[in-house]
Amino acid sequence: MDVRVGDILTMKKQHPCGSKEFLVLRSGMDFRIRCKGCGREVMVPRAKCEKNIKSITHQEE
Repeated sequence: MDVRVGDILTMKKQHPCGSKEFLVLRSGMDFRIRCKGCGREVMVPRAKCEKNIKSITHQEE
């Protein structure tokens, strides 16, 4: 999956705050993502994150 820093991920399940959109801050073996609703940052293993992605909105260059 082509996930880059700055992309916005729409997940299948929502964050406890109610938002389903996350901003990618770091990619590699783990993703550091920030919730677009409340601003909380979370480190998630790549395999778990990729399984829960519904769509990816790439950042315009």
